[in-house]
Amino acid sequence: MTMSNHSLTEENYLKAIYRISLKAETKISPTAIAEEMNVNAASVIDMIKKLNEKILINYEKSKGVELTNNGRKLALSIVRNHRLWEVFLLEKLGYSWDVVHEIAEQLEHVKHHELADRLDKFLNFPEYDPHGDPIPKSNGELPTRANTLLSNIEIGKTCRVAAVKDTSIVFLQYLQQLSIRIGVEIKVEDKIAFDNSMNILVGNDLRATVSRKFTESLLVN
Repeated sequence: MTMSNHSLTEENYLKAIYRISLKAETKISPTAIAEEMNVNAASVIDMIKKLNEKILINYEKSKGVELTNNGRKLALSIVRNHRLWEVFLLEKLGYSWDVVHEIAEQLEHVKHHELADRLDKFLNFPEYDPHGDPIPKSNGELPTRANTLLSNIEIGKTCRVAAVKDTSIVFLQYLQQLSIRIGVEIKVEDKIAFDNSMNILVGNDLRATVSRKFTESLLVN
């Protein structure tokens, strides 16, 4: 996948539309895009017109916004760059997983047709980024992502952390305090009916009580 000559803002919009498409059960409206990007609706309408003219999206009021094939390829290129840079920053430069996202937001827009492929090879072709999100291959294929929430694991069962749904800095730092990272085992010891909180065992020695919001923010397998 190659990066074309599009503005940083256009690329961010395409990436946002792609993210929404993964979780949207209904049409993607300009309002949904505005909320995802934290911008005003007027800005979104202007950008929709530009992206539509460049044949990167299709937009009909009744159907909402959809990425065209070219738009999806470009969005996946940006996502691929971003997630490869996150792996590089964590594994090779020693950054913690709560700061790599912000830095990768800038690096993802570096344009060179061979850069992502070389980075991918240098990192030995990782399938997932530090938060467990799948890294698109050069042909656009995506590895399977875990879709089971920790909240759905039964009492007495053990699971392994596969991905983080909430990648906010405060949550990632909280996970670090609990020694939770991708691949760590968690045993569900009890569930509290009153507030749906959960008693867990992290690894072999750290016990904690976590909220429903917490258990719905971790994907496991």
